[in-house]
Amino acid sequence: MTIMHHADDATLMSYAAGSLPEALNAVVASHIAMCPLCREQYATMNQLGAVLLSSLPASPMTTPPPPRTPTRIDIPTLDGNRVLPAGLGDVPAPLTRIVGSELSAIQWKRLGLGVWHKPLALSDGAKGDLRLIKVAPGQAMPEHGHGGSELSLILAGSYTDHVGRFGVGDLADLDEDIEHQPLADPQTGCICLIASTERARFKGLIARIVQPFVGI
Repeated sequence: MTIMHHADDATLMSYAAGSLPEALNAVVASHIAMCPLCREQYATMNQLGAVLLSSLPASPMTTPPPPRTPTRIDIPTLDGNRVLPAGLGDVPAPLTRIVGSELSAIQWKRLGLGVWHKPLALSDGAKGDLRLIKVAPGQAMPEHGHGGSELSLILAGSYTDHVGRFGVGDLADLDEDIEHQPLADPQTGCICLIASTERARFKGLIARIVQPFVGI
């Protein structure tokens, strides 16, 4: 598996700082679990952050820190720096608790012609959307733009758009300036983990009519 598309530096830094929304956080964690390069960069960022923090003068706390509130998607870590590698199946470790270890065992819901999805629940009050998308071989997704940030991680198969080809482990790090129409591989189709902070902006009439009912 050769990963060609990675998280943007700013995205990776936000992840290391713990400031990404929960949905985006889950996708970046899953990419890091699959990508040795980003796993190494993440560890380096954590080490730099620890050095910077240690250089600050100590300041006594007037009140105890608030207890940590677990999220629906808690990210497992190894030695405080590195996200655990992919599990025994083909699902990245950060997702196995909520979807299982095998993509073949997922129960899909039809979203449209040749497209299925599985919405993944976020914590109460969390902003954004997180779901798995399965696209049949040779099927194109409706052309769309983004109202905010969108991260798409390929878990199986591949797709192409005007940017290039995205295969297993590749991460498409998109913002509101990008419009595209992914086309699934004609032999394998593709399965993606997609997170967004705002709803997509679909160009086609049918996609815009269906959108309120599916929440994308």
